[in-house]
Amino acid sequence: MSHVGVPRGTVRKRRSLALLTTGVLTIPVLAGCSSGGEETSRGVPQDIAPAARETVADGSTVNWAVDALPATFNAFQADADSATTRITGALLPTLFPMDKSGQPKLNPDYLESAKVIEREPKQVVLYKLNQQAVWSDGREIGAPDFVAQWRALSGKDSAFWTARNSGYERIEKIERGADDLQVRVTFSKPYADWRSLFSPLYPKEITGSPDTFNDGARTTLKNTAGPFVLRSVSTSKGTVTLARNPRWWGDKAKLDTLVFRAVAAKDRTQALADGTVDVADIDAATADRITLARRDRGNNGQQPAHGPGSEITPAAALRSWALAHGSDEEAAEIAQAAREKNRKAVVAYATEQKALRDFAVRKSLEPAYTQLALNGESGPLADDRVRRAVARALDRQELAQTVLGPLGLPAKPLGSHLALAGQPGYKDGSGALGDQNTKEAQALLADAGWTRGGAAQLPKDTKAGSEAEKKGDKDAKEDKDKDTKDGAEAEKGTAEDAKKDEDKDAKTEKESKEEKADEEAEDEKGDKKAGRASEDSAASRDEGLYIVGEDNKPGAKAPAHASASGASGLHVIAPARTAAAQSAALLRQAGVVGEDGTVAAQDKQPGGAAGAYAPVGTAAPAPAAAKGQLGKDGKTLTLRFVLPSGPGSQSLRSVGDKIAAMLEKIGIGTEITKVPDESYFKDHIASGEYDLALYSWPATAYPATDGRPIYAKPEPATDGSLLVEQNYTRVGTDHIDQLFDQAAAELDEKAARELMKQADARIWAAAGSIPLFQRPQLVAVDKKLANVGAFGFAAPRYQDIGFKNRQAAGSPADRKK
Repeated sequence: MSHVGVPRGTVRKRRSLALLTTGVLTIPVLAGCSSGGEETSRGVPQDIAPAARETVADGSTVNWAVDALPATFNAFQADADSATTRITGALLPTLFPMDKSGQPKLNPDYLESAKVIEREPKQVVLYKLNQQAVWSDGREIGAPDFVAQWRALSGKDSAFWTARNSGYERIEKIERGADDLQVRVTFSKPYADWRSLFSPLYPKEITGSPDTFNDGARTTLKNTAGPFVLRSVSTSKGTVTLARNPRWWGDKAKLDTLVFRAVAAKDRTQALADGTVDVADIDAATADRITLARRDRGNNGQQPAHGPGSEITPAAALRSWALAHGSDEEAAEIAQAAREKNRKAVVAYATEQKALRDFAVRKSLEPAYTQLALNGESGPLADDRVRRAVARALDRQELAQTVLGPLGLPAKPLGSHLALAGQPGYKDGSGALGDQNTKEAQALLADAGWTRGGAAQLPKDTKAGSEAEKKGDKDAKEDKDKDTKDGAEAEKGTAEDAKKDEDKDAKTEKESKEEKADEEAEDEKGDKKAGRASEDSAASRDEGLYIVGEDNKPGAKAPAHASASGASGLHVIAPARTAAAQSAALLRQAGVVGEDGTVAAQDKQPGGAAGAYAPVGTAAPAPAAAKGQLGKDGKTLTLRFVLPSGPGSQSLRSVGDKIAAMLEKIGIGTEITKVPDESYFKDHIASGEYDLALYSWPATAYPATDGRPIYAKPEPATDGSLLVEQNYTRVGTDHIDQLFDQAAAELDEKAARELMKQADARIWAAAGSIPLFQRPQLVAVDKKLANVGAFGFAAPRYQDIGFKNRQAAGSPADRKK
């Protein structure tokens, strides 16, 4: 299932197993790891319904949901994505896939052995290939394939459009051994992560020339070497169909065909119920529905006590029945339509629930973590004291509990940037920064010059009667003159607006009858219109920033002093005119606002009625926590917090809201901006248009290689910009870079891990990236399927996936459950 907040292209830029996301999956319980402790964590086991191959039936088809059809089948190109990695994993050789503990493990289907045979004067690795390993055209997998891939990815020939070359640029030469099944690779300088190379391995027909590399594997793969071959790609159906490879020399694939089907996250519940897919990454809401469906299996055909209509109270149901059978024909017609609409929704929901009983939810933790990124390029966060204060204000345990606790998964904060709990080399390095401590956070801010009264103080170098003050007085006078002029224009427009409102009321009365059927359906859930008005107001606040008297609200003229060009950089989202009118109507019905728009005397209270607009010029009441907001040199300490707005990002937004509340306690304000999922990373994270952001990185078995571009110190470019690689926080140090370089060249695994632990401690201390928690992985799987589900670190063994018995096998694709 797609997860917003994972950098697109992660699977090609980093060598770790791809996320099944658009970011966004046994990973580790972070238990037993105290700050600065040893490697004592244990991994959460994968959940795949394991079964011996002899108990899995031969034949049948499995439909597997992916986010979208892959843009390319070349995993080394810039637009490769999670679907690319998922599909090529069943088609091409992976020499060292990750195992259940997140370590690279030799794949005997392709290698008899692979090891370092010389260290001096230069590192030499000898690969001995499986003698049975062949491409689907019958040619042996051999040294020519290794040579062609090295030349394509070495970075020496710019005609090859490749997105990564880490490790390949260190190769000096590749030679044939005793025969083509022996490959000698000599490195120009030591490379600890040599196991990361040549995975996936493409045939020389693809990597042998720029033309075939750039275009030959985008839409098809004619020559493969996995348990499956590529049969067809259908853009109209949104499917990639794989068939059993007749030349496969390993364990024969249990399935006849494996279909990867593009299904959007929002459509997956329906796709599961319809039988369109058998395996799909899902969100918590769909997982809950499957759990409820299985719980209700023995309800003897009764309608479920949840879903549409479940919130209707007996009183509301009686009122609806009375209206539907009453003497008022018009009201009866409306009530009957509403009851029929609700009945159909209940029946449809019950049908879906019945179908969902045939699925199980496999759950674990993804091999990926979510972090809070702090942009240290400019602004308050350029000061490391402010970054550390932000980090010390966070209760990471609470944030982990928010996401993982309701799912029944271990809710422990992550303690490393470079390894996940359960992986060798994991150590909680957060002690380099310190635990949550409000007083320490406040002390750091004070040391950085941010104080309670700082927002009202002029910069220390500003003198009385200075040009800045004179300019401020002049601007204030101009604003006053313009406001006076606007007031006269507003009075002139009042009469015109009144006439327009009378015409609109006549039109509204005509449209009201059409809306009543839907209103009756809502009434059955409880007649709480005043409550809805308050909720609408809260939702509006969530969608943008409002300044009382300066919000361009419906029916009011924009203040004359507002910048037409938006030079302030603040984009205000005002509710639609109809939404405001509806809100006012609901408030009147609730007795809160009078017909003339005034607040009823009995309801007057400090701050006015909830959801009501204050008159122009009224000061906006500050939240209690914000009243003590810190400032310096006349500016408040406010950070831009960018979050995705899509329906699949609700948990991310919940975490963001909690972080904002934690920062308010130490006097840091946040301006939360919610942006479309598709532009979240490209237009905000990668471009640096944020102060705070939440996004994820996948796990890796090769932190020295894959971690360096993420935490490398940005370097200035010739045009004055920063070359950040993948370090989107723009925070780094020379020492961190040196530790990565030393680890990448250290052939002693234990020594390399110690260097990575030192680097991780330095990354914590720099406070540019704060790991929060490992992400949950929820997968809906046909309960009759074996060896598939929440894989955790490990790569799937596609040849072992199948139905548990012959009765379950043989069912066609797209079958109805």
